[in-house]
Amino acid sequence: MASSTPLQGSELIDCARANGREGLEAAAYHCGYGNDLTAFEAELKQACDEIGVDITSFSDLTKTSQIQAQVLGEIVAPDSATQL
Repeated sequence: MASSTPLQGSELIDCARANGREGLEAAAYHCGYGNDLTAFEAELKQACDEIGVDITSFSDLTKTSQIQAQVLGEIVAPDSATQL
């Protein structure tokens, strides 16, 4: 279902990632930007900048491991539950 108003911030990022497999046009539509792909990508870039994630285009957002690494940092865990 498409948003009735253009999403911003983390809601926009979540919506764009959720619809990323459908492509840029579908994601823009579902996030409330209709056919205005320029405004969608500009707002998406700004939202990512605000949380410290560097993207150059919409396709960067669909690369899950890259985004998780930038947001979460490095994940450090023991090899097993018994080896702490």
